[in-house]
Amino acid sequence: MNKTEYLEYCNQMYAKGTPIVPDDVYDRLVENTELENQVGYIEVGEQRFKHPFPMYSLQKVFVGEDKEPDWDINETKIMTAKLDGAAVSITYMDGELQQALTRGDGKAGLDITDKIRFIAPRYIKIKGLAQITGEVVAPKTIPNARNYASGALNLKDIEEFKSRDLTFIAYGIQPAITDSWVADMNIVSDSGIEPVTASDYSMFPQDGKVVRVDSNKYFESLGYTAHHPRGSFALKTRQAGVVTRLLDVEWNVGKSGAISPVAILEPCVIGEATVSRATLHNMAYIEALNLEIGCNVEVIRSGEIIPRIVQRV
Repeated sequence: MNKTEYLEYCNQMYAKGTPIVPDDVYDRLVENTELENQVGYIEVGEQRFKHPFPMYSLQKVFVGEDKEPDWDINETKIMTAKLDGAAVSITYMDGELQQALTRGDGKAGLDITDKIRFIAPRYIKIKGLAQITGEVVAPKTIPNARNYASGALNLKDIEEFKSRDLTFIAYGIQPAITDSWVADMNIVSDSGIEPVTASDYSMFPQDGKVVRVDSNKYFESLGYTAHHPRGSFALKTRQAGVVTRLLDVEWNVGKSGAISPVAILEPCVIGEATVSRATLHNMAYIEALNLEIGCNVEVIRSGEIIPRIVQRV
């Protein structure tokens, strides 16, 4: 059953008073189908399609710094690896692969169906609509494994994509099949897709752990913020900083007219990124750290993204 046939079936069931998908999910499926049928709508490769179910990010909880969510102590919690690759969603209808999308902004992403079909099964044993979310990862023995994996999804040459060492690991399915997330992951596994619950996946790069309540009913009852679900979070350990030398300071003028200092650093590697610049916030921050040109400084990637000087060494 393709998307058009599935939507016709949804219409029939709705007319009988027994809808099989929520209205907002139906609307997104219809919009995606209409976009596919438009000619010259937008530049090929840049057209964005909506995920049937939004892909939320996870709240970060740093060990020893942040308080964990106040969940019911009687609920079972599951901890799995937080894989560091490229998040994608794969939509199946009556077991047939229909569309795969990059995460994008969590609401819509780029179509990568032509690539994902080589690392995910085209047919699974799950009936109805199923959006399987997960991570495309590469072995951590490959330099810059995260960029290697995410960059592969942008390749134009399918043969080059096929030559890359990539694996798709699932960490979610919507709508839920049972009341247990672990049981759902076992069903995904039986369909030929590796779930994150199957291993510690130490062969792939990771950036912490994911903690989730097992009960799908309790998970949904906790609700969502605008950015993340309240029933799961990313548990992280603050990485130690890297020592390098402060070479210079640049003063940048923002759109609002505010002047912000930026540190020019002797290049250093933090995680998989080479860092040569870091924020200094303002003059008071520079004075508080007693920074001078030529001194050694400790640099971290704040939130694992933005480089920041934390102290003079």
